[in-house]
Amino acid sequence: MKGLGELERTVMEVCWAREEAGVAPATARDVSRALADQRDLAHTTVMTVLDRLAKKGFLDRERDGRAWRYRPVASREGYVTELMLGALNETGDRDAALAHFVRSVTQDEIDIIRQALADVTQEPPA
Repeated sequence: MKGLGELERTVMEVCWAREEAGVAPATARDVSRALADQRDLAHTTVMTVLDRLAKKGFLDRERDGRAWRYRPVASREGYVTELMLGALNETGDRDAALAHFVRSVTQDEIDIIRQALADVTQEPPA
């Protein structure tokens, strides 16, 4: 999966936050308002970025009257997972990259990794 540009990532953060909060999918106006304090963006710029993200497959969109409503196709965690897997595919030695990664994380993160491994390696109940 391709990475997101800086502005695309900012727009996706708004969409992910709305999804996590259980709020209706975002319109371009919703995104513009959410970013107004951080960035001085023209409304048409936000519309263009949302359209581009939909065409790239990051957002689904549906008509709501004259507006489009946009919702993320995958979670933020799913996106980051795809980036991590893509980075692993770029290395000539996945095992070495994984080992180096594990040596660089905190003890709390090691505990999370151990729990995740235990969860995926458990036999399903009969």
